[in-house]
Amino acid sequence: MEIKDIIMGRRSIRLFEQKTLPDAEIRDLLDCARTSPCASNLQQLRFIVIQDFLLAKEIFQLTAWANLVKPHRNPQWGVSAPRCFIAVIADAQANPTIYADAGAAIQSMQIMAWSRGIGCCWLGSIKRDRIKAILELPEDKQVMYLLALGYPAESPLAEDIPIDKPVYYYLDDENRLHVPKICLDDVASWR
Repeated sequence: MEIKDIIMGRRSIRLFEQKTLPDAEIRDLLDCARTSPCASNLQQLRFIVIQDFLLAKEIFQLTAWANLVKPHRNPQWGVSAPRCFIAVIADAQANPTIYADAGAAIQSMQIMAWSRGIGCCWLGSIKRDRIKAILELPEDKQVMYLLALGYPAESPLAEDIPIDKPVYYYLDDENRLHVPKICLDDVASWR
């Protein structure tokens, strides 16, 4: 598969099969994350893989999912929720470039995952302080994001729209998620 096809075809997955991911696959994702571009080569990020069933359940309960989807739907624990999370960790007083570093690392993991048939959802709407406590992180660390992982149990569709149309996700009559993306010519210009 061509890299453009992987990038263009990748969608956030919010409904997952209840299968365990092989450790080797997760290690490959983490290897991609750790070698991703980062400002000044500071390599400020750390990662915690959460696969323990009870711990993953506890973490899952501290997440919010696609609040813009109408009608609203959430994955259900033990039915369609992810069984694995990667917590992206940094120093609490990290250089402000840490957000760009995290974005690059997470995108690298998402692209690699998608190329292997693994779905992901980058979660920023999380209860960071509670997750930090559950993971027993020291005071000088912060939870930046979670990456939910698993085998997809849905196939969202991207569709190009003009810039003047709403960008809200929606479910069609078959409960398939549609993800509007503003057309290239409306978001980019050449000078």
